Amino acid sequence: MLVGSVDIQGGSAVQLVGGEKLAIDGGDPVKWATRFARVGEVAVIDLDAAMSVGSNEKKIRALCAQVPARVGGGIRSVESARKWLDAGARKVILGTAARVEILRELPRERVIAAVDGRNGQVVVEGWTATTKDSIEERVVRLRDYVGGFLITFVEREGRLGGIDLDAVRKLVDIAGDARVTVAGGVTTPEEVAAIDKMGADCQVGMALYSGRLHEADAFSACLTSDRPDGLWPTIVCDPSERALGLCYSNAESLKVALSEGVGAYWSRRRGLWVKGQTSGATQRLISVAADCDRDTLRFVVEQAEPGFCHENRRNCFDDGSGLGALERRVAARIKEAPPGSYTARLLGDEKLLRAKLIEEAGELADASTTENTAEELADVLYFALVAAARRGVTLKDAERVLDMRSLKLTRRPGDAKPGK
Repeated sequence: MLVGSVDIQGGSAVQLVGGEKLAIDGGDPVKWATRFARVGEVAVIDLDAAMSVGSNEKKIRALCAQVPARVGGGIRSVESARKWLDAGARKVILGTAARVEILRELPRERVIAAVDGRNGQVVVEGWTATTKDSIEERVVRLRDYVGGFLITFVEREGRLGGIDLDAVRKLVDIAGDARVTVAGGVTTPEEVAAIDKMGADCQVGMALYSGRLHEADAFSACLTSDRPDGLWPTIVCDPSERALGLCYSNAESLKVALSEGVGAYWSRRRGLWVKGQTSGATQRLISVAADCDRDTLRFVVEQAEPGFCHENRRNCFDDGSGLGALERRVAARIKEAPPGSYTARLLGDEKLLRAKLIEEAGELADASTTENTAEELADVLYFALVAAARRGVTLKDAERVLDMRSLKLTRRPGDAKPGK
């Protein structure tokens, strides 16, 4: 669908015309990356590193921890690519380094080859030198070694003049199972929808920054509905993707949701409504995703208390269960722990909490039966949640760390520390 582009130069999000002339200085890259991440992956490009005049590594590392980023710019070796994948980049974008001897050393599904072309011919060295390769020839040569291509039509880049759909269709066919992302000239929702139907994505910068295109309009254009009212069923989930309830959306409500970062929906009786405006049970929108048929949406939100349901429950089915329910009970104890409760005692006695964590971890390690293992695991999880809550850490924080670790290529040996 849509990939928002955050090009960073001198610490700012910028848009250039033809890769040279500054057209827009968008300021803080975090603002744009957070906004674009509501509809999917974000392309984060270090222009200074690409031009060998500096680096924005610190800012981009921080972004990798906050949004699903595909990182490019100045990645010219296997070591550099691995560094970014270890830092949490979902994918890396390689330009001049997209050579077979380098690509074969990297996980194919996490590598995108950037192919920049002017009038059908590949250009390099900051788009100043034309090679003998056509775009099609470069794609054929690399398609078995990468999970995707970023194909930029340089003659259209930053000029808001539209894109050649026939050229895109041809490249999608040539690329095989490597997914194509195109850039350069995409300006209208209709273009995004047409390219989405081809099985490709659009990387867009200038049109979004200038206001010519809104990500909600582009996203909506790709959707369909078999309902007489044209609404899209919308599954609302918490940050761990546990369902809270079912709502409905249309283009108007989706634009409010994505523009303001809130849970905005379309009531079949009342029209547009924003969750929590009257009840106080507000939602912060994290992301929106479409299902494989493009006719159902998933909203991931941070839900304020007392919960999603109008009956003041966590969700529209029950009050929740498992680790999520336990975490909320522990959090409630921090705010108002009943005198004499065990949780209150643990929260007030750090030495006791530490001793119980060590004790229960040892008992889990020594458990020998299925039933006993489950019981000891439950004990460890309880004490761990109390320790985490005491320091303001949530399950989602731990899940985020685990997700980041799963993206690492470089693994530690995992040996026990001396004396432990």
